[in-house]
This record gives sequence, C-alpha cells and structure tokens, in this order.
Amino acid sequence: MSEQPSVALLDYGAGNIRSAQRALEHVGARVEVTADPSTAIEADGLLVPGVGAFAACMRGLNAVSGARIVGQRLAGSRPVLGICVGMQVLFERGVEHGVDAAGLGEWPGSVDKLEAPVLPHMGWNTVEVAQGSEMFAGLAPDTRFYFVHSYAAREFPLERDEYIAYPKVTWAQHGPSRFVAAVENGPLWATQFHPEKSGDAGLALLENWVRTLS
Repeated sequence: MSEQPSVALLDYGAGNIRSAQRALEHVGARVEVTADPSTAIEADGLLVPGVGAFAACMRGLNAVSGARIVGQRLAGSRPVLGICVGMQVLFERGVEHGVDAAGLGEWPGSVDKLEAPVLPHMGWNTVEVAQGSEMFAGLAPDTRFYFVHSYAAREFPLERDEYIAYPKVTWAQHGPSRFVAAVENGPLWATQFHPEKSGDAGLALLENWVRTLS
C-alpha cells in the first residue's frame, strides 16, 4: 500500500480501545479514535470494538449514532470490522442477564448464553475456518485465537446455499456449544475473539483486513 489506510476506531464507551489501536497501527493503519459520525463514516475502515454487556454496548452505540454510521458505511460498501460485543451487536437481538435488547440488525438471529459447564469461555481456542476465507488467509488450520465471552450467536440463518452471496462463517466450539467465531459478509467482517489480544495470529488477521481498505 502506497499510503496508510485510515481507520476510525469508534469510541462509544465500550472499552478495549488502546490495545486495538496499537494492533492496527502495528499492521500499517493510521488510526483515529473517535465518536464523531462524519469521521467514522469517511474513514477507509471502521472498527467497532466491544466489551461488556450487549444492552450497555447498544446504549453507547445509540448515543453516538452507531446504527447510522454502520448503515451508511455498508450502504456504500465501505469496510466495517466488529470485535467481540462489537460483533454481537450486528445481530438482530441479544438476550443477556434477562435483558432482551435490540441490536443493529445487520444479520438475522440472536446472541444468547453459551451452554457449557465452564463460563466465561476464556482463553485460546481453534476455529473452523470458512472455505475461501480472506480473513484467515495465510494462517494455519490449527491457529488459536483469544476468546473471553459467555454469550455468542449459536446459529447464522444466512449461511445457506440458496443465498447467492451468502456470508463466509467461521465456527468455534466450547464444551457442547458450537458458536459463530467470525463472519465475512462483503464489506462487513466481525470476530467473536479478540484479534488484538491474539498475538501474531491476530496481527496477521488484522493485516488481512487492513489490506482490503482502499
């Protein structure tokens, strides 16, 4: 890349901002931490982080016009990357601690509590990479990524052959629960794990995303 692509890291009170900023800068992006809608819409890439409860993250996103920012970017095929709860809020709804909250609705389906003997699912885990994935290009099949969560999407209704341009969905397993670990859906990418906390593997994944930015 002849110029550093610009990435707006959306600051809506969701935490974990600085580690994501450092990781993106390490792989060649010029990062601005911002809550300004115009900056977030106009950057080459938008990263939506997320730590904590689904409903709380949605309140933070709504306070900075998050739905409009993400919607406008995707309408113009401009790249968006969601991480952890930043991925979860892309679904229609999340049910957490008895609270049923509406998400951004970019994908159908819900985020629910994992069914596993040990929660949270915290630590390193392998993933079942989608065929033809760009996100995981160059990474070995047994590569591990760092997870910390108790909730996830356990179904992805759009992953069906009758869809002409159906998304590439990567899965992971924790105990008896199989859940969505990552999605590539045109300009919209997302991971349930934390690439910024996943060492060299996470940096390689972020570099793959940064390469897609104009």
